Amino acid sequence: MTKQIGIIGTGVVGTAVGVILNRRGYEIAGVYDVNSESTAQLADETGCRVFTDPSQLSCSAEILFITVNDSAIGQIAAVLADSGAFRNGQIVIHMSGAHSAEILAPAREFKAQVLSVHPLQSFASLMGAIESLPGSVFSIQGDEAAYETAIELVEALGGEYFFIPEEGKPLYHAGACVVSNYLVTLIDLGARLLEASGIPAGQSSRALMPLVRGTLGNIERVGIPAALTGPIARGDVATVAKHLECMRDLAGDMVELYRVLGFYTAPIARSKGTIDEARMAEFRDLLGPNANGDEE
Repeated sequence: MTKQIGIIGTGVVGTAVGVILNRRGYEIAGVYDVNSESTAQLADETGCRVFTDPSQLSCSAEILFITVNDSAIGQIAAVLADSGAFRNGQIVIHMSGAHSAEILAPAREFKAQVLSVHPLQSFASLMGAIESLPGSVFSIQGDEAAYETAIELVEALGGEYFFIPEEGKPLYHAGACVVSNYLVTLIDLGARLLEASGIPAGQSSRALMPLVRGTLGNIERVGIPAALTGPIARGDVATVAKHLECMRDLAGDMVELYRVLGFYTAPIARSKGTIDEARMAEFRDLLGPNANGDEE
């Protein structure tokens, strides 16, 4: 028999999880959010009960998702513990990338099991989340006794999974931030360089999108380092030096980020096998923190 699921926090992630699990045959026992309006869509979609007290919802759920903002997870766990709303055998889950399952430790005092189940995905809208959760890869961390349930839930959400230790959570989250958040920064850098070259601001980002999609496709098809192209992969030190020279004249505030990215790209080109150790050293001398830009 499918265990009843409760969801505290009906933002994009909590609502998407509830909708997908309900479509896969799970019963949503109820939902709660401080903003009652945000629960309407999930309640309408799943036919579940809207609770006005999170403790009552917790008492009704065998699996409890706490999908509130990261800063509120610990507070909600403490409130539920203070009201005795956890119980033996219950499984309590948060979906934060930054926090380990330990933030739910108050539930363990009642012999509940705690998990962090985090999708490596970015959600800009509810419909986008419902579409992109299936096919995502999830990290699972927490009480091993609850891993079987975590796997079942991830598979019901259409995802793949891996396990990480508690001490690995900060670096795991940092890696996710680099790829998701800093990719935006990287594309912004490219767009600003195009604009400095004379391309209209309204066109710069759009012009880069086919290139971004092509690069991501190459990474998916052949992996890293094989997907690396461009002057560093070709060993073209003169072109990179010219980039730096022009940037110092026309876009000086962008030099540092370009330099750091290039410095760490050189070893990838070396791993690809398209440059040798000597050429990699040339790039790192040119792009390193002690490089003298006045000598370019």
